[in-house]
Amino acid sequence: MAQRVEIDCINKSGRNNPHERILFVGGPNPSGTRWKLSHEQAIDGIKNAKWAFYVNVGGRPLAVVVARGHRGYEYLKTETDGAEPASLLRLPECP
Repeated sequence: MAQRVEIDCINKSGRNNPHERILFVGGPNPSGTRWKLSHEQAIDGIKNAKWAFYVNVGGRPLAVVVARGHRGYEYLKTETDGAEPASLLRLPECP
């Protein structure tokens, strides 16, 4: 079973395309330390059922899923986002 993990920050590239802007995602460990993964590592973790990521939006956990852009590019977004990963792009930058 996939480990449930909160994403509370991202690192963005300078690209304008919202599907290609997220480089890294990160969040808190239960021990109080922080973790950080590349966009590709996070996608692989979801696809291999290693992690079930979520974002806390207004006190409500929203599942992070793998989506596919019109050119076949895989990217992360929440289950309630439209085509753009708006909920993730609103998160603060990871340290």
